[in-house]
Amino acid sequence: MCPPPGSTRGVREVLDKVGEPAAVAAAVQSFVALGDSFSEGVGDPRPDGSGCRGWADRVAEQLAVSNPGLRYANLAIRGKLLGQVVSDQVPAAVAMRPDLVSIAAGGNDLLRPGADPDDLAQPFADAVAALAAASGRVMVFTGFNPATFPLIRLIRGKVAAYNAHLRIIAARHDCLLIDLWSMRVLRTPALWCDDRLHMSPEGHRRVALRVCEVLGVPGDEDWRAPVAAAPAPRWLAQRRADARWARAYAAPWIRRRLTGASSGDGMVAKRPDLLPF
Repeated sequence: MCPPPGSTRGVREVLDKVGEPAAVAAAVQSFVALGDSFSEGVGDPRPDGSGCRGWADRVAEQLAVSNPGLRYANLAIRGKLLGQVVSDQVPAAVAMRPDLVSIAAGGNDLLRPGADPDDLAQPFADAVAALAAASGRVMVFTGFNPATFPLIRLIRGKVAAYNAHLRIIAARHDCLLIDLWSMRVLRTPALWCDDRLHMSPEGHRRVALRVCEVLGVPGDEDWRAPVAAAPAPRWLAQRRADARWARAYAAPWIRRRLTGASSGDGMVAKRPDLLPF
């Protein structure tokens, strides 16, 4: 259960547990990723055009190096709301009983007007409880800081409130926590696609490095390494870029909301079964 509004009892104790170093990679023989476009890997296409790669595939690749025979499933589908992840993906993951399961969900809900992060916290907590009971370890992702881009930064307060719930939920269930908000490198525009919602290949690579660090996977690269800075655009050039973004991405998104459509309609998970990677 999530703490009642205004309650601080026990909050410091559970928050103190979050972020403790973990070395669980050696015990991971099966990994399942749940969520939306972030975990599907949108923005990080495979070189051969066979679909998305993304941070989860990258992590599975690293786990498979030290754990031959690793089994991996990715049930994430772009556009999914938290309720859909909870109702469709969580039961499937529970049935698989993996050593490690990740869940990143709720971002699409927060983009919608009227979404209340407090209302999202309880179904997320229930999902984590079910996953924790059926798996070896649950890995929870917070939302990233959306301050980088105009308009999207308007939901910054809601994301921060939601993240506060997620950190407490993660600590109470002894989850691994990947705090995207604290990854300042993700505020670099080069780590994002033109749609400003999905990470670029470099963004997914940085998140994969962070996940591997939390899991205790050895690596010789640092996700904190600075990104070469691009020249800051002039005011007029930035306004033109904003206008292009509104036409190419914001307008279609609004049309889908008005019609009840989703970018993931008709799509299936790219790795629905827990099979050798």
